[in-house]
Amino acid sequence: MCFPALFIIMRNEQSSTSGVRTMATKEEHVRKPDWLKIKLNTNENYIGLKKLMRENRLHTVCEEAKCPNIHECWAVRRTATFMILGSVCTRACRFCAVKTGLPTELDWQEPERVAESVRIMNLKHVVVTAVARDDLKDGGAAVFAETVRAIRRKNPFTTIEVLPSDMGGVYENLKILMDARPDILNHNIETVRRLTPRVRARATYERSLEFLRRAKELQPDIPTKSSIMVGLGETKEEIIEAMDDLRANHVDILTIGQYLQPTKKHLKVVKYYHPDEFQELKEIALSKGFSHCEAGPLVRSSYHADEQVSEAAKARQLKA
Repeated sequence: MCFPALFIIMRNEQSSTSGVRTMATKEEHVRKPDWLKIKLNTNENYIGLKKLMRENRLHTVCEEAKCPNIHECWAVRRTATFMILGSVCTRACRFCAVKTGLPTELDWQEPERVAESVRIMNLKHVVVTAVARDDLKDGGAAVFAETVRAIRRKNPFTTIEVLPSDMGGVYENLKILMDARPDILNHNIETVRRLTPRVRARATYERSLEFLRRAKELQPDIPTKSSIMVGLGETKEEIIEAMDDLRANHVDILTIGQYLQPTKKHLKVVKYYHPDEFQELKEIALSKGFSHCEAGPLVRSSYHADEQVSEAAKARQLKA
């Protein structure tokens, strides 16, 4: 998910003493709730990691998507989500800050550069995502798979999470990626069924569910994961329906975070969810059978991913 912003424009204002939501009868700029304030940290870890990315000509979704957790992850946890296949996406989803247009040619040296950066950073867990490449027949699956293999060769003890697009819904493309055997397959449904046509470009709700189901069919022992952003006008009942749909397709891990408007051109926020509401959603998700759920205002798909893979490993051990 990629959607932070400095200011949020909202409708139908109705304030409560608990601060659960802030809405306005007219569109207007309003202050973020206190729980969305971010502490900036530009220590040596942050500066060093940024320098490493530039020297290796690498992209991160942390920067491209303006993630609100970049300072925590880079400066404190020293983790990053690598974004391969260039920095230009062929889709123009109405929630996403990644630039769209005509992508550049494939860089077949990129997998080795990512793997080397993982080695230098000494990462225990790495997340690899990518822009959608609908211009490619395989949707970028071959480069994705080679990136996984390159990381394995140089970092045999690092766990690897991949976060691809739906790759056009082509089964063979997904098989290429799953044959590389990442430790976690992550694919986001992003929003509830009703809002999908308005929020996502080209992707469909059913195709994403099928993508997740087929990934599990190809490699039953590899945990699958998905993410939902809230605040776009969905109802609680629709969020629960999405949870049920994901569990029906054997998804193991769920993350839920607050949608934030990247620019004035993107979808507006309809509601700020209070931290207590996120806690309730997390408890519901766990009761549905998800092995792990991360839910909170600043939670993103890759947020604390290292902890999620540990929880997934524990769950597999208990089933064994």
